[in-house]
Order: sequence, then C-alpha cells, then structure tokens
Amino acid sequence: MTATIANPPFRPNAPGRLVRLSFERTRFELQTFFRTPEQVFFTFLLPVLFVLIFSTIFSGAIDGPPGAEQVQFAQYFVPGMIATGVVSATFASLAMTVAMEQHEGLLRRLSGTPLPRSAYFAGKVGLALVTSFLDVVLILAIGVILYGVDLPTDPIRWLAFAGVFLLGVGSCSLLGLAYTRLIRTGSSAPAIVQPPYLVLQFISGVFLQYNEVPSGLKAVASIFPLKWMVQGFRYVFPPRVGGPGRLRRRLAGRTGIPRPLRLVRGELPARPVLLPLEPRTSLRRRHLGRAGASFKRSPASGK
Repeated sequence: MTATIANPPFRPNAPGRLVRLSFERTRFELQTFFRTPEQVFFTFLLPVLFVLIFSTIFSGAIDGPPGAEQVQFAQYFVPGMIATGVVSATFASLAMTVAMEQHEGLLRRLSGTPLPRSAYFAGKVGLALVTSFLDVVLILAIGVILYGVDLPTDPIRWLAFAGVFLLGVGSCSLLGLAYTRLIRTGSSAPAIVQPPYLVLQFISGVFLQYNEVPSGLKAVASIFPLKWMVQGFRYVFPPRVGGPGRLRRRLAGRTGIPRPLRLVRGELPARPVLLPLEPRTSLRRRHLGRAGASFKRSPASGK
C-alpha cells in the first residue's frame, strides 16, 4: 500500500500570502496612479502650486505668539501645506478612487478572484503612503531651495515628524475609506469630497493663523486629523524670525489699504484704515495761489 500525503488546506488569508499580495497590489496601484495625469495633478501639483503662489505673494513676516518675534511666512506656511499634501494623497484620493471603482463594478469583479479584500485595501493604503512621502519630499525641497525654509537639526524633532506623518497617513486613509459610504455615484465623488477638504484647510489654520479662527470652527476642526497634523508639523520646524519683510513695506505703507497680510492671518480691522484726503477745493486754491505768486504782470497791460 502506498501512503498518500494530504495537501495542506488552502488559506487565502495566510500571513505570508497576504503580505505578498499586498505588495503586489501596491505596485499595481502605483502604476495605475502615475498613468493617470489627473490624479497626479490634484495629488502632487495642486499643493505645490499653493506653496509657490502663497509663498511668493506673501513673502514677508507674520506676527508670532504674544510676546514672540515675527516669523517668516514661508516657515509658517510650508508645514501647513505638508499636512494638506498628506490629506490630499490619503483622504481625498482614496475617497474618490475607491468610490469610483465601487460604482463601476470593479470591487464586485475583484471579489470573484482569489485576491483577499484586505490585500486590496492594503494596496490602497500603500499607495497613499508612497504618494504622501513623495509629496512631502517635493514640498520640503521647494520650501528649502526657493524660500529658505530652515529644517530642524534635532533628531527628536525628526522623530516627531515621522510620528505625525505616519499617524496622519493612517488616520486620513481610514477616514477616506469610511467616507465612501456617503458617495452615491462615482461621478459625484469629486463634488462630495472636495468641499469638506477645502473647508478643513481654512478652519484648521493652513492658510491663516489658528488663533484667529472662531471658537466654534476650532471645535469642528479639532475633530479631524488635519488640525493636529498642521500643529504637529509646525512644532517640528524651528521658527525663522525676521523683520517686517517685503510684504509689510510694499503693501502696508501709504496706500491706505488694509494689509493683505491680515487676510492671511484671518483678521480684518473694524474699519478700513484710510489716509485723510484733502478736499478738492483746497487743492485747487493752493494750486491757484502758487500760480499767482509766480505770475508777473506785463508792463504793456497798463494795470
């Protein structure tokens, strides 16, 4: 008699197989992502454009905390845009792509294959992790090379940076996957995802100082990860102090227009600060008086 050796039972969720399929799915998601120009633009280039535009226009200094010196705008703004780039690559990207794939029937077709669902979602999170890391590197390179942003030299701050980054990627990825339950059709995904994403940027202190946000909006912003990511990244970067800067000298001098810097900081004066203008009649009298003093009568006139 010959003994038959029983084959081990097939386990689709075996740890080794799951890890291997997760890496394969991540590689497939990255290839698909970089072959879609629209996704690359809204994930990478949109935060980069915000850094270039705002750091170029508002190139002066802003007021720091009470009793502290002024801080260069780029040093304050770039960490906030790093957090925005992470949210764009995780929450916004995952919510839209997963919702589109779900309503196009891709998830149903994948459920008929040996690919575990956990490997599919692991591939999505792996895509978000890689794209977030590339986005952070790109924004940091632009901030350091073009706008002189100072990088931290303390290793503890870099560890804090890595911790905030990983926690932000994980929490925003899970939030984006859960948000797909609110999307009814694939075509409506951008319209449902983008408005809360943009609103959170303003109330979380990305484009303005967080202490100028009303208390009610602060309570809303503290529910979501973006606010904590912005504060965590700004803690990592040392404040680069500076004087008034070109922004205050160029735009807050004799024009009589409220400083655009106040718009960035989220504050407006109670009344527009305008320079007192002299009445038109007074200007005309002064002009005629000067002309009369310099006018010499002709002797032939007989007067």
